[in-house]
Amino acid sequence: MKMLHRQQGVTLVMALVMLVVLTLLALTSFNLNQSNLQVVSNMQQRDEALAAAREVIEETISNTNFFTTPSNALANPCGGNNRRCIDTNGDGTTDVTVAITPQPACVKAQPIKTSDLDLAVEEDLKCSIGAGQAFGTEGANTGNSTCANSIWDVNVVATDVVTEAQVEVTQGIAVRVPEDNVATNCPT
Repeated sequence: MKMLHRQQGVTLVMALVMLVVLTLLALTSFNLNQSNLQVVSNMQQRDEALAAAREVIEETISNTNFFTTPSNALANPCGGNNRRCIDTNGDGTTDVTVAITPQPACVKAQPIKTSDLDLAVEEDLKCSIGAGQAFGTEGANTGNSTCANSIWDVNVVATDVVTEAQVEVTQGIAVRVPEDNVATNCPT
């Protein structure tokens, strides 16, 4: 009988141990869920910043400002030249700021030969020097037209206003530009 009397407290101790183990499992599960929510939130903010960066790149390359005035490529900038404020959730406040930094840069330009132009195409016709007399006409001695094929780099950095998370996106663009832009913005 004495043996049974000594074991009565063991049940209580085992119950307490099991209660502690279950509490630890619940706390671990809660912490894992919190971590997963934070990871998902970070990914969502990164995706929003990436979408804002791509939006600004599309806006930049959709107009000619990036190769005519690279230091002021965006119309109606926000907070300075080549900056855009983006409201990703539609609440009327800026969520992501995007900056074109450095300004769009011409990497390479290659003159288009007049003989390579198809004068039936309007874009090529704009590049033609003219027919007839070649004396004193710009490009007549070189055989070049008034246009060049150029390659530009546009680099943007999108920053989440709240978390300060940043995403950097670089886009290369091939565009036909007038010779004037090559002379002022492209390396020779």
